[in-house]
Amino acid sequence: MPIDIVNWNLPGADGETIFGNTHLPETTPRAAALITHGFFGYKDYGFIPTLAHTLAGIGIAAHRFNLSHSGMTETIESFERPDLFEKDTWNKQVEDIERLIHALDRQELVGPGMPIVLVGHSRGGVASLLCAGRRAVAAMKPVDAIVTIAAPSETQQLNDALKQQLNEQGYLEITSNRTGQTLRKGRAFWDEREAEPEAHDMLALAARIPSPSLIIHGSSDPTVPCDSAHRIADAMPNAETLILEGGDHVLNTPNPFPIGGEQSKQLSTALDQMTIFLDRVLAAR
Repeated sequence: MPIDIVNWNLPGADGETIFGNTHLPETTPRAAALITHGFFGYKDYGFIPTLAHTLAGIGIAAHRFNLSHSGMTETIESFERPDLFEKDTWNKQVEDIERLIHALDRQELVGPGMPIVLVGHSRGGVASLLCAGRRAVAAMKPVDAIVTIAAPSETQQLNDALKQQLNEQGYLEITSNRTGQTLRKGRAFWDEREAEPEAHDMLALAARIPSPSLIIHGSSDPTVPCDSAHRIADAMPNAETLILEGGDHVLNTPNPFPIGGEQSKQLSTALDQMTIFLDRVLAAR
């Protein structure tokens, strides 16, 4: 059981703030985990605090955080910074993760010199894989393990109608079912992908990642097809899949969901199998 949850903030992409919470184990951590949320997600969303709590319970310092351009701050009722949400890109998300890896090295976060685990839900899984893949291309030290949950198998592409709309107005509008806000996603998100296709080819980058990886997906995910998990794992040299029967995009977990709440079968299974996987990987180091 973790003995403490520590709040922190650090500068992220373009100097914008990454807000975070660290779940600390009772004893000296054996690894550090960086938990990245999805598109409309945030560090306090659904099962993410429970996931961090579980990691701390097995001796891992678990850092959950809001990406600097997520639009979310510590105010969870709404996207308090829709201007940042509009400016978000894959590169900014990868930069945030890299900044936190460096923060571990600089002892600004708990975990210097320890094994590093990247955990990502939905598009947070994509950002984690992009980060690990780009590190491999640059011959940087690989992270020690990766866990993705409900991750798409590619960065987002647009059909012709949406491309025309984006070209005409410079942004697309997307409504959050959670807050009811209509948010804008600026064209930089797609322009960056067009400018650097190799840096955004997730499956090609995944093929370069040597890290042991666990790719988790629900069989009934209505948001991201379950086939994505197989595409990702098949592309990677050292990955295994966990398909959760009847699992949806959020592992059948409501939002908000309290730590210690009654877990769905899908969430409980995912956490149990993640624990087994990480115990095995960390013991082999």
